[in-house]
Amino acid sequence: MVDHVYKGAVPELRRSLQRLRKEFSQLDPRTDWVRLRVDPVLKHAVALERLVTSRRFAPEFARLRRGVGLFHSDLVYLKTNVQGLTALLESERKRRPR
Repeated sequence: MVDHVYKGAVPELRRSLQRLRKEFSQLDPRTDWVRLRVDPVLKHAVALERLVTSRRFAPEFARLRRGVGLFHSDLVYLKTNVQGLTALLESERKRRPR
């Protein structure tokens, strides 16, 4: 369960962050959200994805049931940031003069 959900969700969230990075860079927001929030969270997602797809940890996932809460907290952290950044992006788009 952990293996399938975690390995599928982290790359999806990484792609969402990359899309948000691109969309924020096309705007000229008052706050540089790319450097302040997108880049650090994206770096975290890339590091997690690299770890879970490495050969070193591939056989470990079956034995990591006790750490499910830790894996879940990573996903909650990434999802919350993607949702918050998406809301900020919409706010910046509305504020942008046409």
